[in-house]
Amino acid sequence: MPLDHFITLGRSGLRVSPLCLGTVTFGEDFGWGASEEESHAMLSEYRDRGGNFIDTANIYTAGHSEEIVGNYLRQSDLRRDGIVLSTKFYCNLFPGDPNGGGAGRKALIQQCEASLKRLQTDYVDIYWLHNWDQTAPIEETLRGLDDLVTAGKIRYVGFSDIPAWKTAEAQTIAHFRGWAPIIALQLEYSLLERTSEGELFPMSQGMGMGVMPWSPLKSGFLSGKFKRGGGDVDTRRTGMVGVPNEADYDIIEAVAEVAAELGISSASVALAWVRSRAGVSSTLIGARRVDQLKVNLDSLDVVLSARQMSKLDDVSKPKLNFPAENNETLAPMLAFPGVTVDGRTMPSMARPQTSS
Repeated sequence: MPLDHFITLGRSGLRVSPLCLGTVTFGEDFGWGASEEESHAMLSEYRDRGGNFIDTANIYTAGHSEEIVGNYLRQSDLRRDGIVLSTKFYCNLFPGDPNGGGAGRKALIQQCEASLKRLQTDYVDIYWLHNWDQTAPIEETLRGLDDLVTAGKIRYVGFSDIPAWKTAEAQTIAHFRGWAPIIALQLEYSLLERTSEGELFPMSQGMGMGVMPWSPLKSGFLSGKFKRGGGDVDTRRTGMVGVPNEADYDIIEAVAEVAAELGISSASVALAWVRSRAGVSSTLIGARRVDQLKVNLDSLDVVLSARQMSKLDDVSKPKLNFPAENNETLAPMLAFPGVTVDGRTMPSMARPQTSS
């Protein structure tokens, strides 16, 4: 699937590229990111390949990431309406100010205005609630977001890293009130982090939300740089994200084996696996250098065989919270014993004979 073969995001009319360019690495403020020049080069590489979806957040390099994207939009010869630009709110850039972050009306409106100024644009296409504000009524947040849609400052609403039950509550309220619905979820998802399959994935599919995985390479663990017993890795982020544990290496090595079979990078295999999962719309990718970005974009050409998918599925299968396993295995067998439904044949269950 080329980068310019677009996907409709959730139950909306918004069309986006299958890979979204994330900008958490834009800016060297935290000691490990990309310079503005390198960031602009990555934006150009992504755009030249046909990509239209750029994602940032107010907290990324304390606002500098948004400024870098804004400078690029102003300096480059492109049509703003041809870009799907998203940013996030919740994180506080003003320590000590209780209304500097969170999801209350005052906080979300001032954060939106500040992001628009840094991005040098009149509107953002998707405005994401970055985390769950457990102190703010969800009705207040939703109404504030709907007002921003009405004012033309945002086009769509998204949620990121919010529990499934709270997201479902919010979506139900939005539909009941006629407010702007949640069209997509950002959530961590990779071969090393699959627990969202228990609640978030089925909730998203049932309520019309597209799934946008972030960290599909698990902070670089699946990039091919890490090898069991391989010693130190040349990365500036290990101090923040750590290193793989022994169980992780079983999955990392399985990815490397598939990559060797295909003659491609481990990163391409890991990204191809995520992109092929049911419910996934557009996958967030990030890089510190253009060459890293090119490898990630090249993953769009990778098609994994059924055998390779099964191998990766099996080695990374997660233990999900109750009642996920019950619903997946026991419930269908109780309802449809010995019957094929939607292409899946359920085993028969031994039952006591009943008299007529």
